[in-house]
Amino acid sequence: MRFLARLLAVCLAFAPCAYAQGEAGTRYGPVPPPPAQQGAPLPELGDASSADLSPQQERRLGETVMREIRRDPQYLDDPEVAEYLNGLGGALVAAAPGARQDFEFFAIRDASINAFALPGGFIGVHTGLITASDNESEIASVLSHEIAHVTQRHIARQIGIQKQMQVPMMIAMAAALLLGRARPDLATGASAAVQAGAVQSQLAFSRDFEREADRLGFQTLQGAGFDVRAMAEFFEKMQRYSRLMDSGAVPSYLRSHPVTHERISDAQARAQGQPFRPHVDSLEYHLVRAKLRVETMDPADAVKSYAAAVSDRRFANEPGAHYGLALACLRAKDYKRAEAEIALLRSARADSSMIESLAARVRLAQGDAEGALALLRSALARYPHRRSLLYATLAVMQDRGRYEAVLAALAEPLRLYPREAKLYEARARAYAGLGKRLLQHQAQAEVYLLQGNLPGAIEQLQFAQGAGDGNFYELSAVDARLKELRAELAREKQEARRF
Repeated sequence: MRFLARLLAVCLAFAPCAYAQGEAGTRYGPVPPPPAQQGAPLPELGDASSADLSPQQERRLGETVMREIRRDPQYLDDPEVAEYLNGLGGALVAAAPGARQDFEFFAIRDASINAFALPGGFIGVHTGLITASDNESEIASVLSHEIAHVTQRHIARQIGIQKQMQVPMMIAMAAALLLGRARPDLATGASAAVQAGAVQSQLAFSRDFEREADRLGFQTLQGAGFDVRAMAEFFEKMQRYSRLMDSGAVPSYLRSHPVTHERISDAQARAQGQPFRPHVDSLEYHLVRAKLRVETMDPADAVKSYAAAVSDRRFANEPGAHYGLALACLRAKDYKRAEAEIALLRSARADSSMIESLAARVRLAQGDAEGALALLRSALARYPHRRSLLYATLAVMQDRGRYEAVLAALAEPLRLYPREAKLYEARARAYAGLGKRLLQHQAQAEVYLLQGNLPGAIEQLQFAQGAGDGNFYELSAVDARLKELRAELAREKQEARRF
């Protein structure tokens, strides 16, 4: 318990990022590390921080926190948003100095402008960050900064710094931050119990990490071909946002990682010496931003707003505006108009799987499941690697009771993406529909394992053993996997005791 409390406290205390005062989490498949980069070594971390938390321990800690985040109603389980974030994040990771691990990017349904890094390469993005952005380079600048927090192992280093803090104080700090997310009215009283001096000392160290993340994030932004001016521009936007949101209710020592004039000046100075390289925003950026904006609005208001933007030609991107109007019409149940907007997008040769997915959703809303399925299958033929389309196709087939077809459709994706939890979730549901309990629990065990829930995976395999409907070969596979996972759990417990 002391081990977990200590790591949780550090993780929570470090979670708020430089871009806001808040804090924060479907597993969509990790972004693999890029090939080894020459001339971009990690800084010397020192023996103390390395001994306190190994990269493997960092990953397990991140998976533990992610397990809790996925249970939060604000966790956005939207494959299209996740696909966009992981595509953008993957391009940045490929250019990041010292990136030698998997990353996973995910969204939180929260209007505040924020992003945060967790141990082990998990990076969360508030939807407010995307909707408030003016261009893709702004989002890229934030993600680059958070990637640097991970590659430089700032959480492991933070643990070394905090070794002298008493455990009760760290737990109190963690409790205050948890309350700040769920109950802001209680957070003030809880945080008052934490000694300000110790917290101030902690934040002083984290500001050094912020400067380091700024510097390396700038290199990543530049290496990936984004507009390097975006970092300073977004810092200024965050500063304006902070002033607007500042009610004085939150104690100043809990406002970690402030956006200071010094950081803004540093970012401006870095950009000044670089040649101007404009970056063309991707179509997916505009579609995802429109999607998130529409889904936070009243449907009638969204239709009115996007219809006016299209009519008056007040938009940053025309396909994005028409997509937003089509989605707003779908939510307002004006299906004819939604289909008309989709037809306009197609005639303008707007090429995106998100448009085809929206067309299928309109068909589904009108009760035409077969028409929706035909559209999704056609889109999958055009965009074979878009897993968001695959998930939508599987969902329609599941709803139609075509469980054998689901299993057949999963065979190749599971071979290509063996660490994709959502694929195993679909397999588990299909086996459940067919009444194959052993295979259902076996597939669910893999879901839990990929989400970092080793005890849950073991429990599912135990359920599989007692299902009573498996043959000799299936039972043997379950027994072997259960033995393997029990050994892994024993190793983890032994490692925790050593720590």
